[in-house]
Amino acid sequence: MNINHTKVSECILLGFSRIMEHQVFLFPVFLCTYIITVAANLSIIITYKLSLSLHTPMYFFLANFSILEILYISCTVPRMLSDLLSECKVISFSACAIQMYCVTLFGGTECCMLAAMAYDRYNAICHPLLYTRIMSDIVCIQQVIGSYVISAANALIHTLLTFSLPFCGSNEIDHFFCDVPPILELSCQDIWVNELVIFVVGGCVIIGSFIVTIMSYMKIISKILELRSESGRKKTFSTCSSHLIVVAIFYGSAIVMYFRPKSSYKIWKNSVVSLMYTIIAPLLNPFIYSLRNKDVQSNVKNILVRLIELFL
Repeated sequence: MNINHTKVSECILLGFSRIMEHQVFLFPVFLCTYIITVAANLSIIITYKLSLSLHTPMYFFLANFSILEILYISCTVPRMLSDLLSECKVISFSACAIQMYCVTLFGGTECCMLAAMAYDRYNAICHPLLYTRIMSDIVCIQQVIGSYVISAANALIHTLLTFSLPFCGSNEIDHFFCDVPPILELSCQDIWVNELVIFVVGGCVIIGSFIVTIMSYMKIISKILELRSESGRKKTFSTCSSHLIVVAIFYGSAIVMYFRPKSSYKIWKNSVVSLMYTIIAPLLNPFIYSLRNKDVQSNVKNILVRLIELFL
């Protein structure tokens, strides 16, 4: 990574320093959010591993999605919690680059995984007779691995291009983690190439997966409308609507962050927008996608009963 010509060797994450009087209140809120998110996703992973009845493509994706969510939220919240309690919010360029790469990697992977999960539901509802053939074990594994590979390449491109820029002047990042747009603001060189890459390469990952996700749900809704059972339609619509809420929160905030016109760029809004896709979405996902599912609830109860009997 070529940063020999940079005049800045470390950055200061301002985070929520604009609201100093509320930082003591924010710490327990974000700590509880982090604990709940990790615990909820861990329960899904453990339930999947211990329940043979859940070893289907849908729950395979949900278990892997839970692993991803834990990794994703752990890239930002622990560091943010530390900064909320510390007066020194300095982060080295190397640590900043690593954090940017990880956030971009897991954020991009989440985009691809949401598309894969929507495609899985599309095949289950629209092609039930061919479902097991279309969504075979090898296909599911390939989709998960492919999500990480595509996102790893995307994250590497953005990180290398960002940290190959010369940085001079202010080293204060008005954000709670090292993200691409706030870091680019520190550069003393024209960043049009970086912005073009965000629109082209980042667009392929975020917008491309968003289109696949929306198209899958549109096909699902179209199929639902053909159902004769009113209760069946209501149940499936309820599930789809909750899924679409999470999709809207995650993709909507990510698109606003990375693809809004520069003329409307307001640095102070970065933290609010980023909270939606880095913290709020991972908190909601396990409850929307898994813990509301009756099969998951039943298996969780069975595991808890077995644990209670074991210790008693």
